Amino acid sequence: MNILKFITAGSVDDGKSTLIGRLLYDTNSILDDQLEAIQRANRKNDDGTVDLAILTDGLKAEREQGITIDVAYKYFQTDQRKYIIADAPGHIQYTRNMVTGASNSDLIIILIDARKGVIEQTKRHSFIAKLLAMKQVLVCVNKMDMVDYSASVFEQIKADYLQLAARLGLKEVDFIPVSALKGDNIVHKSSRMPWYSGESLLDYLEHVEIHESESANWRFPVQWVVRPQTDDLHDYRGYAGRVLGEGLTVGSPVIIYPAETYSTIKAIEFNGQNLERAENGQSVIVHLSDDVDISRGDTIANVEAPPKFERNIQGNICWFDNKPLDTDQIYLIQSHSKLTKIKVVDVLYKFDINTQEKVYDEAIKLNDIGRIAIKSAENLVFDLQDENAANSQAIVIDPRTNLTVGALMIQAVD
Repeated sequence: MNILKFITAGSVDDGKSTLIGRLLYDTNSILDDQLEAIQRANRKNDDGTVDLAILTDGLKAEREQGITIDVAYKYFQTDQRKYIIADAPGHIQYTRNMVTGASNSDLIIILIDARKGVIEQTKRHSFIAKLLAMKQVLVCVNKMDMVDYSASVFEQIKADYLQLAARLGLKEVDFIPVSALKGDNIVHKSSRMPWYSGESLLDYLEHVEIHESESANWRFPVQWVVRPQTDDLHDYRGYAGRVLGEGLTVGSPVIIYPAETYSTIKAIEFNGQNLERAENGQSVIVHLSDDVDISRGDTIANVEAPPKFERNIQGNICWFDNKPLDTDQIYLIQSHSKLTKIKVVDVLYKFDINTQEKVYDEAIKLNDIGRIAIKSAENLVFDLQDENAANSQAIVIDPRTNLTVGALMIQAVD
């Protein structure tokens, strides 16, 4: 059964948490003790019904204020597939939280209040979706009950958003009119919108196909070297990790970084069984034909489509720290399990997320997104975001505090 990872995004009070709560409630995915807890809660809707948004509010401040602050993850499944939902905060000051949740999602659901239409936060979250190379965008026009389920309101918002999507270069975009509060078009098709002929949200999630890159530039970052050194497994040597991309098969010629040595895949092991091929995203143990020197943090890659191996790069960064990015400071970059010292050589520009324009000669501060030039202490193994997004992402760490201060998406070789 395949897994769909998606995130909800939108402005404050657009109904993101209510939509997730309704989805869980109407699919009977809530445990009895959870249901009893929300029924005992003091938070109610205007019509006296239970406020389903409380299902995703894990922090005390969230429950008190009725807002989302941190990313909340929920899990459920149907007969068709399993789901991992990330409920992202809508406030501008929590942009870093939204970036964190979106970085590992296949699809983004952008909620738009039918009464407000496309607003600045819609543009902000859509721009972030573009920067993170999100594969699929679903626009849910929520609170249709507040506009008398008007077809013309929905069509106008759809037209406005398509203009935004064209400007940003978002290609895979779909639309569903919903009322998360009333349950219209969430799990079941609504009889109150006969003019809408498409799927409900659940039907859409069950059948949407996420188009992966067809390139065979697979990568295998080594997370652990497996050497039991027991009497039964005296000569056992395997390399554990997660496959990024398609094409890792037994017999494949490989190149190992950073040593740039060569070998071939001798065997692929998964849960004690041998495989002929490892799928994208699968965690396996790889065995090589040759005894080469490999450590945690090294990368095994397709020799026919090798990754970039450079020290000077450019990337888009989302800044997480309260202190601005300091070009005089030495930082660490972590790509998978590899840590390397870096220096930010230059801040090329910052994005005005509301207008999508480039702003020059300004510092990158908390929640800002900008383009920077980096020089690393040693060669980095990476791909460009538009070639292999999974191997283009890294985090930036401040060694003085050991805090993650930024999320980086590598865009070019400098």
